[in-house]
Amino acid sequence: MHENQTSSPADVTLRMPHPFASPYAGSLPIRPRLLWILLSWVLFVVLLVAGAGGFTGGLFSTLGDAAPATIFSGGQSVTVALNPADKPAIYAAVDQPTDVRCQLGDGADPRVRLTPPAVSQTLTLNGTTWELLFEAGVPEAGTYQLSCEGDEVRFGVGKQLTGVAGLLAGGAVALLALPTVGFLAALIVTVVVLARRSAARRRPA
Repeated sequence: MHENQTSSPADVTLRMPHPFASPYAGSLPIRPRLLWILLSWVLFVVLLVAGAGGFTGGLFSTLGDAAPATIFSGGQSVTVALNPADKPAIYAAVDQPTDVRCQLGDGADPRVRLTPPAVSQTLTLNGTTWELLFEAGVPEAGTYQLSCEGDEVRFGVGKQLTGVAGLLAGGAVALLALPTVGFLAALIVTVVVLARRSAARRRPA
């Protein structure tokens, strides 16, 4: 005969899992992520390229703004618009040394004059090299008569390079400032992220 044995409640033992047990304990990623370092240096590269582009753009803009806008041959007389604020100048393009003569205005106003430049200036644009001949002095903005003589010489009315130096200076600022800001930002982010990750590793679980 088999006797039915009934266990009393005191004989029942339930094995419950530990409420804090987790198969993923200790596997949480360390913060902050290294991705922030990568992004900061990518930003530095972007700003470096932008700075170089700004300088190059400023350089070409400077040359283009100073280059002669009115071009004529020796023996011709032209009417040109001059503004003293632009520092107007007379350029010549010639392949060999030759004698040139220019006259601005009719000679009645001594304030309207041509003076040799204190510093030699040349600029090359679209394959043509222009040499600065005279700085044009005028008392106020207006139209003036200009005539030049020179065998096989092309003359042009443009601006002195010193008159458009602000564009080049702006490009130089972009070349230096943008990469500097990007580098400092990337360096700070790198130091902060690595320091916090190191502290997180030493922190007790």
